[in-house]
Amino acid sequence: MPSSPQVFKTPLTELFNIKHPVMLAGMNVAAGPRLAAAVTNAGGIGVIGGLGQTPKNLQRSIDEIKEHLEDKNAPFGVDLLIPQVGGKARKTNHVQKALDQGVDIICAQGGEGGGHTGDTPFSVLIPACIDICKNAKSPLNGKPVLVVAAGGIADGRGLAASLAYGAAGVWVGTRFVASVEAGAPKMHKELIVSSGYDDFAKTTIYTGRPLQVRKTDYIVDWEENRRDEIKKLTAEGKIPHEVELEKRPEISLPGRAWLMGRVAGAIHDIKPAKEIVDEMITTAAQCIRQTNSYLVPQAKL
Repeated sequence: MPSSPQVFKTPLTELFNIKHPVMLAGMNVAAGPRLAAAVTNAGGIGVIGGLGQTPKNLQRSIDEIKEHLEDKNAPFGVDLLIPQVGGKARKTNHVQKALDQGVDIICAQGGEGGGHTGDTPFSVLIPACIDICKNAKSPLNGKPVLVVAAGGIADGRGLAASLAYGAAGVWVGTRFVASVEAGAPKMHKELIVSSGYDDFAKTTIYTGRPLQVRKTDYIVDWEENRRDEIKKLTAEGKIPHEVELEKRPEISLPGRAWLMGRVAGAIHDIKPAKEIVDEMITTAAQCIRQTNSYLVPQAKL
């Protein structure tokens, strides 16, 4: 099925030669080859999560994406982590540090986002990142470094807001987990569409860093009754959940981390990725047209 007509032309759509400024977040498991291909086929750009894959498995995933692409030359991405050896834990300006290293795109995720995230809200972080990047040039093409907005984006209103702030596009995770093509378990999808706005927790028990997930009884027990234990274990360089699993393997499922952003409270259905992209573009265009109608016409001289 062909992608919908192009509505927005941004530096992101021009850079990747895509129709829509929508990127699939490269989530481990959930963002598999089928979903990545579906987002690319819909006119955005699909990205698979490469973390933890062996070179052979990653090649299989890439080959599978290509099999599902309607246009075999269409772009897609692979999300990888680059380890830093000998780094120190200290407070840094992440954006400026990335610019100093030489990047082409900054993906800025507000604190509403799922998975590893900070505390700065989307409405504060995105404009701040855009201000920092406005004079930076991409080493790839010499053009301005692009900012892609993430964190709490589930529909076209989030896309419209991002473009209004000055972002070149959006990086979307949780909304695509609740898609037909997502590789996430059925339970993960169902937990998203059944979430309320207060059903989330940010915890360090799974990785030692703040991770935003669906709140469960297991997490509540840790956060309300075992805070001292969390501090002690993490100070020793141990992951609380891994320590608990060694003692109690039976808590593997009830103790599982279901990553999702707070925007899950606004997601109520599981549907094809193309419908998600199309709705996002249509609604964003409507929002921007509506906003433009608020402008008072100025006399032409």
